[in-house]
Amino acid sequence: MTAANWFVAAPVRGLSLRALPPAPPNVRVLHDDDLHLTIAFLGPCGEVRARAAWATLDTLPPATMVSFGPVVPMGAPGAYSALSALLELGRVPMEHAIGALRDGLCNAASARLDRRPPKAHVTVARPTRRAGASDRAAGLAWAAALDLGTPRVRLDTLALYTWSEDRGERLFRPVATRLLPSDEVSPSTP
Repeated sequence: MTAANWFVAAPVRGLSLRALPPAPPNVRVLHDDDLHLTIAFLGPCGEVRARAAWATLDTLPPATMVSFGPVVPMGAPGAYSALSALLELGRVPMEHAIGALRDGLCNAASARLDRRPPKAHVTVARPTRRAGASDRAAGLAWAAALDLGTPRVRLDTLALYTWSEDRGERLFRPVATRLLPSDEVSPSTP
């Protein structure tokens, strides 16, 4: 069996995929509790290194309101690995947070650095290993027709994730969490 991957991400609560049209064969829609915005992908570094990276988080980005735009393929052209909703509201601050935190977390976990520019997105579906060219094409058409509505959700937590022990329903599980500082100014009280 392959070693479990680890990553740091902001859990996305308040976006539900249950009402989406059914996905085509060999395209798996993620469980609502698996939705997240990745800050740093640490890969199969192991729990000790992942927790060491997690321990280095001393400056956290503020909690941020986000909304979702189109669902697009991510990964290699023609062989995408994910169908992901791009952020609209909150894109700039979340991409700034990714850029500020990603390299330090990866270095602390001895993980490979990601040299691509940060791209704030939330994966909603993935092709299965059995997905062929026609399944992938159907997945692209399905994603292009999706409308996630207009939910605005607050990203107010960071979590250290790894694979779920039973990946039949849920793919990931958080093993540690931290609340993000509020970006709102509290009204003064007399």
